[in-house]
Amino acid sequence: MRITSAVTALLAVPAVLALAPIPAQAQTGYAVCLRVFGPATYTECNYTSMAQCKATASGRSAECYPNVFAATPLYAPRRSYRRAYRY
Repeated sequence: MRITSAVTALLAVPAVLALAPIPAQAQTGYAVCLRVFGPATYTECNYTSMAQCKATASGRSAECYPNVFAATPLYAPRRSYRRAYRY
């Protein structure tokens, strides 16, 4: 009896954790978002360029804007310059 209750408890913990709500996360993978207006207004951040987003938005009540939550580097990578030394 003790073994079955222990096994049940071990199986119940992962099941409860799998059903726990996941916190909302910003869509950080893409640089451009599309906001569609209408009865069901929604936002999609699935575009890599403004031109790609505008092509999708054409003919619809929608607008494209840069994703402020897009993952961008905090600093620009340093350029290394080699100096030519004359001896």
